[in-house]
Amino acid sequence: MHQDIEKFLNLKAPPGRLTKEQAAWFLGFTPDEITILMASGLLKPLGRPAYNGQKYFLAAALEDLRRDEKWYGKASDAIVEYWRYKNIRKGQGTTAERQSRQGAVAAESADADH
Repeated sequence: MHQDIEKFLNLKAPPGRLTKEQAAWFLGFTPDEITILMASGLLKPLGRPAYNGQKYFLAAALEDLRRDEKWYGKASDAIVEYWRYKNIRKGQGTTAERQSRQGAVAAESADADH
C-alpha cells in the first residue's frame, strides 16, 4: 500500500479526477478524515454521488486547497471537533444506560441514608 501512495505522490501530473483515497494521500489526511471533511462541508465531491457510491474530487481544486493554510486550519479543527464530540458521546453511553446508572446511584444513596 505504501508503494501505491509513493507512486501516486511522485506523479508529475495527477489525474484530473481523484478518488477519496487519492484525495486523502494528496492532502495528507486519511480516507476517514476525508469523510469527516465532506460531512462538515469543507470538501465537496464532484457531481452528486450516491450516499454509498464512490466519491471523486477535482485535482485542480485540491491543489488550491493544498496551498490554503486557513483551509488546513479549519479542516484540522473540524477533525478534532468530530473526535471530541464522538468521545464525549462514547463516554456518556446511551440514554438508557445513563438513566440506569443514575437510578443505581440514587438507590445506593437511599441505601446509605437508611
